[in-house]
Amino acid sequence: MRTDPPTPTPAAAPPVPRGALARLLDSDLFHSFIRSPITVLSALVVLGILVAALLAPVIAPQNPFDPATLNLMDGFTRPMQANEFTGNVYWLGTDAQGRDLFSAILYGSRVSILVGFAAVAFAAVLGITLGLVAGYRGGWVDSLIMRVADVQLSFPAILVALLIFGVFKGVVPPALHDKAAIYVLVLAIGLSDWVQYARTVRSSTLAERNKEYVQAARVIGVPASAILLRHILPNVMGPVLVIATIGLALAIILESTLSFLGVGVPPTQPSLGTLIRVGQDYLFSGEWWIVLFPGLTLLLLALSVNLLGDWLRDALNPRLRR
Repeated sequence: MRTDPPTPTPAAAPPVPRGALARLLDSDLFHSFIRSPITVLSALVVLGILVAALLAPVIAPQNPFDPATLNLMDGFTRPMQANEFTGNVYWLGTDAQGRDLFSAILYGSRVSILVGFAAVAFAAVLGITLGLVAGYRGGWVDSLIMRVADVQLSFPAILVALLIFGVFKGVVPPALHDKAAIYVLVLAIGLSDWVQYARTVRSSTLAERNKEYVQAARVIGVPASAILLRHILPNVMGPVLVIATIGLALAIILESTLSFLGVGVPPTQPSLGTLIRVGQDYLFSGEWWIVLFPGLTLLLLALSVNLLGDWLRDALNPRLRR
């Protein structure tokens, strides 16, 4: 009796690798994001302000910092009302110099956001580096870095920033003050905000340095710098992302505070804080819109970033999830 050979079973197809976007859409982080309407709204507000600030040269009706485009006859024009001399209408009104407030807010937001991001990046790099070194080396290095951090924590951040500005004005020639103001502002805010990064990373590094994978890397002769950057750093970045998100809002507010006090960016490159300082001079004379709209923009930006930071803290820490 003849029997046919068994039909071979076709081999299973190898799994198709999923892209980064597909993995993100299926992650718990994304599902936590879309289930929070407040977080989604905050993200849309932040994204809208960022896009509007980046596209300010395209969106803004005028360049408010170009004197050739200004008309003093348009000064103190009320929002959505025609000027009694020129007949021009501005969405958010104008200030004493005839600057369109909508355009000024767009350009001012660019300066505030730029300084905020740069200051957070500088503070994070400095704090993470010192925190990794302090937690991994220990001993007198740890004690020295932490004592410096403790001393700085005894002073408010704004006082540290004002001290740095005072030293800057005494050392740098007056002719270079305006050109270097933004760089000094980033340096001042960053140096006043690195401590929380260092303390958080140090505590996480202390917990990671005695684990098996770090001990194994030491045994096979991996350099300490490679252990810190390749093994320990990725495992301590969760809390750092939360601190950086909330720190961005604080950096923007600190920049606006310094500019409001007159020690921030120069008047030729005003930020939201400078616009608020200019507007408060006319607050009690009836020109309320000059301070209201820049203040509302700063409030919406800082509040939205803070709400995103709160959500990120809860999403990255399962013990805080409701």
